[in-house]
Parts: sequence; structure tokens; C-alpha cells
Amino acid sequence: MKIRVTIWNENVHEQRNPKIAELYPKGIHGAIADILGDVEKYEVRTATLDMPEHGLTDEVLDNTDVLIWWGHVAHAQVSDEVAERVKLRVLDGMGLIVLHSGHLSKPFVKLMGTICRSKWRENNEKERIWVIEPSHPICSGLPEYIELPQEETYGERFEVPAPDELVFISWFSGGEVFRSGCCYKRGLGKVFYFRPGHEAYPTFYNENIAKILVNAVNWARPLDITRPTLGHYEALEKVEDIYAGMSDAERKHENLQNMV
Repeated sequence: MKIRVTIWNENVHEQRNPKIAELYPKGIHGAIADILGDVEKYEVRTATLDMPEHGLTDEVLDNTDVLIWWGHVAHAQVSDEVAERVKLRVLDGMGLIVLHSGHLSKPFVKLMGTICRSKWRENNEKERIWVIEPSHPICSGLPEYIELPQEETYGERFEVPAPDELVFISWFSGGEVFRSGCCYKRGLGKVFYFRPGHEAYPTFYNENIAKILVNAVNWARPLDITRPTLGHYEALEKVEDIYAGMSDAERKHENLQNMV
């Protein structure tokens, strides 16, 4: 069965800045789709901010195993309803890969529960991405480090919860370091934040960045699990049913009384 991947991009810079449109003529979402479209086991679609419901309808998300998110200047334009929809789908098992300035996107902030801000500057500095967990699936096939000749600089402190697994740390030629590959589990889903990918640089044409995206999709995809039962549950063993004859409303009232 194919892994169903939806690539979401606000697609604003590409419409406003001719230089960025020249660099990414298909949009950043199109560049990522070209990477993942070469993988036979993936079924890839794209969605953008200007589509109805930002292209993330219930139907689309119900048929998405992994959602990739790139956003920058239009975070506030994403509707709260769609952001909540994405959050709930992650908690229900969908994988989420958040790229670059998507750390300030509404779905990521909701899932982290923090402000998710950092320090930054755009000064054409070199980024060296160190692989610190080479045995992690996202790091499969990578060298010891990856160098990007130019990228936007981020620096600590990065206001996110401590990652469940930290797989990359970046160093910049201006001296900063940054936790650039953060893995989280949220509910039944997995979240991977990956720092590189500023719109003004050809980062998504780098072969090792492409490999990381493929590895991340494979890691974040939902697993074939027995879903847990939530809410009222009948006993497996024979016990006295103190709720016998009660309606659901009466049961809930009795539970609330017992909690007081």
C-alpha cells in the first residue's frame, strides 16, 4: 500500500518575488513533490493557502498519511478551524513534517504548546548540519554532516519542548547553534521539525536534504496498530454493573459525582 503524502505550502513568496519564482518555478511545494514523486511507494498531492479550506479538507486529511508543512509570512491567514483539524489528525495518527519557519505555524504551535520562537537573521551564512543520531531512521544514508553554503540563520534559545529525539544540530558561520532536527510523539502521531529550507536559497535541490525528506516520510507514516479504546468500556471480567439500568446521561452524572 502506498504512503499518501500531502505537501502544504502557503505559496506566497513565489507569487510576490520574481527571484524566488525563478528559483522555485513550481513553488516550494512543487520542488518537494518532484523529490517525493520519484519514490514509487508514495502517492503525492499538494495543497496551498489560497485553495478552499487551504486545500486541507476533511476528505484530504482523511486520505493523508504524512503532511509536510512549509509556511512563513502567512501563518495568521491559516484558519483556526483548519489548524485544529490538522492537530486532531496528528493526534489520531497522521505524521507531520514541519519545515523551516513552519515552526511558527498554527498546527505546530498547537501541538507543542509553547511559543516556538527563536533568534534569527538572514545574512547568507553557511549552515553545517551535524548528524548526532546516525542510527535514527531519519539519518539513514547520510554523511557525518551536511553543509549548505547559504541559509537563513537560526539560533538558540528555541522555545519548544525538549524533543523526544534530537537527530540534527546546526552550526552557522556567525557562531550560532540550533536544534535543527526535532522528533516528537503526539497522541498516535509523529512530528518532525526540520530547520533548513529558506525560500531564497536552493536548499530543496540538495541531494542530502532530499534524502532527509524521504527518510522523514518513512519514519512519520502511521503504523499498523490496534487502536486504543477511549471512553466507557465494558469490563473484561465478570463484575457487578453498578450502572445497570442507567442511561448514558445518568452514567455521566454518576461519574461526575464520584469525582467530587
